[in-house]
Order: sequence, then structure tokens, then C-alpha cells
Amino acid sequence: MFKYFEPNKIFSITSKAPKYVLLLFIIVISIGLTEALILSPEDYKQSHSARIMYVHVPAAWICLGIFSMITFLSTIGYIFKIRNLFLISKSLAPSGFVFNIIALVTGSIWGKPTWGTWWAWDARITSMLILALFYLLYLIAWRIYDNDKAFKITSIISILGIINVPIIKYSVDWWNTLHQPASINILSKSSIHISMMYPLFIMTAAFALFSLLIFLMKYNTELIKIKNKGLDRL
Repeated sequence: MFKYFEPNKIFSITSKAPKYVLLLFIIVISIGLTEALILSPEDYKQSHSARIMYVHVPAAWICLGIFSMITFLSTIGYIFKIRNLFLISKSLAPSGFVFNIIALVTGSIWGKPTWGTWWAWDARITSMLILALFYLLYLIAWRIYDNDKAFKITSIISILGIINVPIIKYSVDWWNTLHQPASINILSKSSIHISMMYPLFIMTAAFALFSLLIFLMKYNTELIKIKNKGLDRL
């Protein structure tokens, strides 16, 4: 059912993609920043400091989404012995970790004028920090273990780490936290005004494109390493 992937065929496609993704990213991020910093209204409570949400929230969404993808791909890859899925997971992790750190840093900056402190051991903040540690463990495991052992170790790390994802999501509902409840809801009416929702979604699209760009660069590097080893398949 699952066939091996030839590095030469994959590389012929992925090596051309970054320049197009970069161009699209520049267009989308330009629109997003214009909407977020100029056209969107200031918040009636937090004034202009709330504009940091256009970086903080998309970064949090992206890092959670990437870790979920890593866990799914690693699990399927380990069950069906598809090495390329591990290569994809490994290439996704750096951008996920970067956006996790961005979410923590921007959350801290936003917390100072809002809560009066740079850091609080709030349930969501703490669980996001734990996710960053899982990302770090995942990346370190790829550095210190050989491929066969790394497949197993990284799969275990991702499966353990995914338990933290719903905790992050529902921490504001399960515990009394400094964080407000979710402003955007799929199944019910969102509390955020549409004039702020559009820039948020555009910035999320821009960050997703940036993640894709980092992924392609990392993935192409991994494919080059495979080609240099003289392997004709993954």
C-alpha cells in the first residue's frame, strides 16, 4: 500500500517550491500587517497593546497545529514503517518550536500592560511552556540518536506531548486563569469583532506560509543528505 519515495523525484518538486512560497508569504504578511497595525480598530479596553494578539494568537495556533501533525505523522510512520513521514515530522519541528517561543515571548510582553506582570504560572502559560520543552526534547532526540532509534524515541515524545495539547486548549475552561476564555468559537458565536477577526486570520495564513517555507528548506536539506549518502529511496 505504501511505497518508498525516491529522493530525486521529491527534491525536483520541493526544491522549486520555496521561492513561490516566499513570494506568497511576502504578499500575505504585507496585507496582514497593514490590516493589523493600521486598519483594525484599537481595543476598547486594552487600546493599542491588544494588537500584539495578531502575532501571539496565530503563533500559538501554528505551534499547536504543527505538534499535532508531528504526532500524527510519527505515529503513522512508526506503525507502517514509512521513513519519509519521520523526515517530514523532523522538518516540521523547527518552525513549530520557533512559533512556540514566539507565543511565549509575545504573551509575556502582552501580559505586562494587561496583568501588570511579565510572567505568571497561569495554567495556559505553564502548559505552553511544557509544550516548548516537548519540542526541545523532540529536536534533541534527533540530534543524539541514530535514525532507527530516533524513530522510536521521537514517536514516544510526540505521543506524550500531544496529551498536553487539549490541556492548553481547555485550560481556561477547566481552571481559574488569567487568560480570558476563547474569543473565537467554531460551534458558537465568536466574541471578537469581525474587524479584528479578519486580520487575525490573515496573519495566521502568513505564519502558516512562513512555517511551510521553513519546512521546505529543512526538508530539502534532509533530502540532500540522503542523496549524498548514495541512497535511492527513503
